Amino acid sequence: MTFRFIILSDDAEFQLTLITCQVTARLELLEHQSYQHRWPRPAARLCDASRPSPANFRTSKPVRWTWDNESTLDRMGKFFLMTEMARGMYVLLEQYFRPPYTIYYPFEKGPISPRFRGEHALRRYPSGEERCIACKLCEAICPAQAITIEAEERADGSRRTTKYDIDMTKCIYCGFCQESCPVDAIVESPNAEYATETREELLYNKEKLLSNGDKWEPELAAAIRADSPYR
Repeated sequence: MTFRFIILSDDAEFQLTLITCQVTARLELLEHQSYQHRWPRPAARLCDASRPSPANFRTSKPVRWTWDNESTLDRMGKFFLMTEMARGMYVLLEQYFRPPYTIYYPFEKGPISPRFRGEHALRRYPSGEERCIACKLCEAICPAQAITIEAEERADGSRRTTKYDIDMTKCIYCGFCQESCPVDAIVESPNAEYATETREELLYNKEKLLSNGDKWEPELAAAIRADSPYR
């Protein structure tokens, strides 16, 4: 078997490349034209204003507004009596005697939903015993990993927490901790005003959470009682 190699000069190679590009462009153009012939664009048909409207197609006759559409009396009234300004003043006067739509916050506060998720709190039983049984379900379900719990077993065999920390800077207020708690120990109170000056103040420990629970216990108990039929 014999192999023959053809060596082209620079000019011949350039001419061959040019012819190849021209043939390729021509083929692409023919393919594009055949595609348009087989599948005409629907937008071109829909936007063609020269086409007649379909039968029984109700169209309103376009009316161009001019000064002739308004009577001379109306034009004189608008110019001399300033009726447009009087209309605006009437709207202002009407709203003046209506009750305001806003409140004077923070001295006035609007109603809050019983399912509002605010500052976290740990609740106690009426006897004063803390509710948390250290099951760590809230720590496991927290998507932000903001809860840290350490527990120990008491002499009577019950488990109680020795450490319950919540990093409020990580919390996304999803409410999963409250939903997963079997004894309604960890809850989110209706308090939304707990801004701090330092980040360290938002690292809540067990004592801080229990004090929040003692402070908001009446509201928390009422909200849980109202929401119990839907849980």
